[in-house]
Amino acid sequence: MPGVPDVRLRSSAGRGLIGATALGSGIAFLDATVVNAALPAIGRTFHASFSGLQWVVTSYLLVLGSLLVLGGSLGDRFGRRRMFVGGVMAFSVSSLGCGLAPSLTVLVLARLAQGVAAAALVPGSLALISASIHPDDRGAAIGRWTGMTGVASAVGPFLGGWLIDAVSWRWVFLINVPLAIGAVVLALRYVPESQGKAAGRIDTGGALTLTVGLAGVVYALIEQPRHGWTGVVVGAGVVGLGMLVVFPLIESRHPTPMVPLAIFRIRQFAGGNAVTFVVWGALAAVLFLLTIHLQQDLGYSALEAGGSTLPITVMMLLFSSRVGDLAQRFGPRLPMTIGPLVLALAFVLFRRVSPGGTYVAVVLPAVVVMGLGLVLTVSPLTTAVLGAISGEYAGVASAVNNAVSRVAGLLAVATLPAVAGVASGGGSGMSAGFAKAMAICGGLCVVGAAIAFATIRKPSALSQVHLPSRSA
Repeated sequence: MPGVPDVRLRSSAGRGLIGATALGSGIAFLDATVVNAALPAIGRTFHASFSGLQWVVTSYLLVLGSLLVLGGSLGDRFGRRRMFVGGVMAFSVSSLGCGLAPSLTVLVLARLAQGVAAAALVPGSLALISASIHPDDRGAAIGRWTGMTGVASAVGPFLGGWLIDAVSWRWVFLINVPLAIGAVVLALRYVPESQGKAAGRIDTGGALTLTVGLAGVVYALIEQPRHGWTGVVVGAGVVGLGMLVVFPLIESRHPTPMVPLAIFRIRQFAGGNAVTFVVWGALAAVLFLLTIHLQQDLGYSALEAGGSTLPITVMMLLFSSRVGDLAQRFGPRLPMTIGPLVLALAFVLFRRVSPGGTYVAVVLPAVVVMGLGLVLTVSPLTTAVLGAISGEYAGVASAVNNAVSRVAGLLAVATLPAVAGVASGGGSGMSAGFAKAMAICGGLCVVGAAIAFATIRKPSALSQVHLPSRSA
């Protein structure tokens, strides 16, 4: 779309665009959380170990985090709507594979395929908003998108719990198919095509290096507590770390890199992604462990465990758009500093969740505080990161930020249970490890607040770094 983006948020085109992008990316976000409620049931079906259940979560996050930036770059190059629609359609097919999986191995492979599809659709959702919505409405639009996708993430455990108890865990994946069809219909009708000026060779070397690097490191982190430092575990870790070291070298020498390293010289972009890494890592670990803890140690059903976070859904839906609008007008620094501190308080409150504690007295207060922290953090953070990058790089900027959040969640889920001493069999071991994990997550959020205070500024105060044109 040439010139200044002109789609107004309150128009039918604006509402349709937000609806399509939020629904499409929402199913990808939903699958990152809904599976948590299904883990105990999946474990019983396939007689899976704790590390096996970790792979059901991390296999999806691994591929998604590795390929998000490539997906954003391809969208800038070939068309963001084209990549978005294709990704949504592929996601529905891979979800069908998850729902029909006859074994844990097949389920993990189908989750890998879901990650590939999500990497195509997720970056395009925010990039389409940034490229199409009028600048005066962009903060509110991002806030509305955040609220709607946040609802998908938060309602995931509740919806999953109901489907697991009422039908089968397989339906937490099969439900994606009709939702994907709705997203495709809306996108084809309301979403205009947009793309950057990218040309030249596709950075397949960067994508391959990042994927292998993350896979090796995550494999070592998950399997070491179970098998020890065997040759395979050590070899995977060494290869993974080596590839991660090589990755920036490849990017610095590629004529059209998947990740143009110059964007990290923009202080607000780098700072926003650093906040994303520590806060989203903590959040992913909390949601992963909380759902298992409530079912294994406190006797919650899948529906009760999933429904425990439902107040977050309501708060995100009601307030995210308003907070996003305020962040656009007055700057994101203050809410991005306060929000992680509120999340830290919530995670400290979660330490009280133990056998014998009631939902109203122990779980609900922590959930409400967590919802407030997310409302204050999510929309301003997205606004700050995307506002620091020019429109030509909108897809890459969105993809990098999404990739950072997914990689953070991937590493947190892979490492925190072992670091905190979380046992797989429930009982006091799980309770003690859970409390320690919550304390660690609270500390990470405090670090995130400090980074936000030091690096985030109002849009008018940004000092932009020159980014080279991506045209041939």
